[in-house]
Amino acid sequence: MTDRRSGAAPEAERGPGVPGREGLPVIAQPPETRKQKLAKAALISVWMVFLGAPVRDLGAGDHSGAAVAGGVAGLLAFVVGYMALVFRHTAVPLPPRSVATLLGTLYGLGLLLSLTLGDAWLVLFVYVAVAAGAVLPVRQAVSALIGVVVALAAVGTGFGARPWWGVWTSFIIPVVLGGYALMSARRTVRTLRELREARAAVARLAANEERLRLARDLHDLLGHSLSVITLKSELAGRMLPGDPGRAAEQVADIEQVSRQALVDVREAVSGYRRPTLPVELAGARTALAAAGIAADLPAHDSAPAGPRPWERLPAEQEAALAWALREAVTNVVRHSGASRCTVTLDPAPADARAEGAGAVTLTVRDDGSGPAGTGHGSGLDGLRERLTGAGGTLETSAGERGGFTLRATVPSVP
Repeated sequence: MTDRRSGAAPEAERGPGVPGREGLPVIAQPPETRKQKLAKAALISVWMVFLGAPVRDLGAGDHSGAAVAGGVAGLLAFVVGYMALVFRHTAVPLPPRSVATLLGTLYGLGLLLSLTLGDAWLVLFVYVAVAAGAVLPVRQAVSALIGVVVALAAVGTGFGARPWWGVWTSFIIPVVLGGYALMSARRTVRTLRELREARAAVARLAANEERLRLARDLHDLLGHSLSVITLKSELAGRMLPGDPGRAAEQVADIEQVSRQALVDVREAVSGYRRPTLPVELAGARTALAAAGIAADLPAHDSAPAGPRPWERLPAEQEAALAWALREAVTNVVRHSGASRCTVTLDPAPADARAEGAGAVTLTVRDDGSGPAGTGHGSGLDGLRERLTGAGGTLETSAGERGGFTLRATVPSVP
């Protein structure tokens, strides 16, 4: 029978060591599409608004044409270098030598432009500190931050000729805060990436372990049985012309071994995919509705006055009842021609309980023209074996007003 339950779609497989994108800040995600690249560039570019002071200084007319041209070229070079570091390096890390070269270039441009064009250009040191915090390891970033603060204090105070208070409040504090903020953000991003890599590795290991367990169980269950079946089949083939009686014995042994192998496989598979009554009740409601059969089923999604009969069932007993419900509803849909199907789950009557132990009975009735209660068929035979293994029983009979009734009972203790 086809499993009607629907599961969540598996997460797309990733290559080794490639963490998921979810949870990472946009600035730390490698852009994969043009839209993502534009979004990341816009997020970084918005902070360029603080370069308004140098731009206004260039347009104020206080510098010569050559100074303005040099300032424009220096500012453009600074912006390009900064974007290359923050945009490119946070997505695809650059070689350490390239990082050091770009940071040294930014530091040199900030020092040169602020010395030659005035205090309005001191803001470039803030960007140098931010870039250092974003791309350097913690110890190197701290050293770079100290160097930026020293240069900023020296140039901002005219090498001690002017008061330090204005430079301290306007530039040094933002430099320190910006640098440490980016250092903390970089450490957080690195931790998130490591966590996602670890989660992906654990998922891969769990999947591999499950595959190995399945392969091992199937080998242990079927290897011996199939070998015996093959051997006895060969013996039966050799005996058949001259000794049909002994060949029949071999065939009977083959049937017994194959039945036991089938039981073993069912038990093994039930450990990988064990159904539950709430899920099967929902699936039964959907299947009956699709077949145009009116369904009267227990409510599994509303809070009853007391505990539901199956809530305290052990997992094996609940799974046996769930299989019985699936088999019964499938037979109703395929063979009964019924217009109504009733499913009940109740504590078993006293005479159905074993030595006072509790039990739960599943009853499925339909008003169709199904079998007259013989209870034979491969599906019902397999279901009876499953219920017997769980300590339960299976009864089938004709309905009181026609149709077919299936009654499965399991103990409420293992």
